[in-house]
Amino acid sequence: MNNTPPTLYLIPSTLGIIEPAEVIPVGAIRIIKKLRRFVVEEEKTARRFLIKAGIGKPIESLVFYILNEHTAKNSIESFLKDSGQDDIGLLSEAGVPAVADPGTELIRLAHIKGFRIVPLVGPSSILLAVMASGLNGQNFAFSGYLPVKTNERINCLRSLEKRSQTENQSQVFIEAPYRNNQLMKAIIDTCSHETWLSIAVNLTLENELIATKTIAQWKKNIPDLHKKPAVFILQRM
Repeated sequence: MNNTPPTLYLIPSTLGIIEPAEVIPVGAIRIIKKLRRFVVEEEKTARRFLIKAGIGKPIESLVFYILNEHTAKNSIESFLKDSGQDDIGLLSEAGVPAVADPGTELIRLAHIKGFRIVPLVGPSSILLAVMASGLNGQNFAFSGYLPVKTNERINCLRSLEKRSQTENQSQVFIEAPYRNNQLMKAIIDTCSHETWLSIAVNLTLENELIATKTIAQWKKNIPDLHKKPAVFILQRM
């Protein structure tokens, strides 16, 4: 009798239209090819990624479980139950699973049920942005998406700016790409001229842009970030 627990692999995906082999290690792709069951945000894009990664088996033979904002919490446990003793992969839509990405509840349940949890190496837009920012990489906080309502967003930006100075902590956050320009305007209008802002856009892609400037410098040339995946990092020295 096999007493080895099944494994939940946390599978990173590309951050845009690029060949998986460019950013996903060979060892991770080797594991992906062994799996038959995947928990994904959207089946269409998951299929496309797996084909590009060279899954090596008929795509119709794979089993997909959908986990996104519409998935009922009480159905998530069934993904693990249905897999039996089979290993299963949690595949991110872009970047790494469960970091600004669905999957936390699935991973927590997998821990409870005794699954072995194995995170695979791949691109994380958050870590790549911090690495390249020139801001504090020893002490930073990720705040996810900032509030959409104007007053709440302004208050949040002021709080993050103050915290970045008092705690010497760079503040990392993101926005839905179609609202990037509104967020950029709010940052410019709200934060001190001396505060530093790093913007990392289209990371790992051919049109990648990473720049760190003061708010005063950004005001002279505000970039168009509409519908471009971006990570923002704020720090008042």
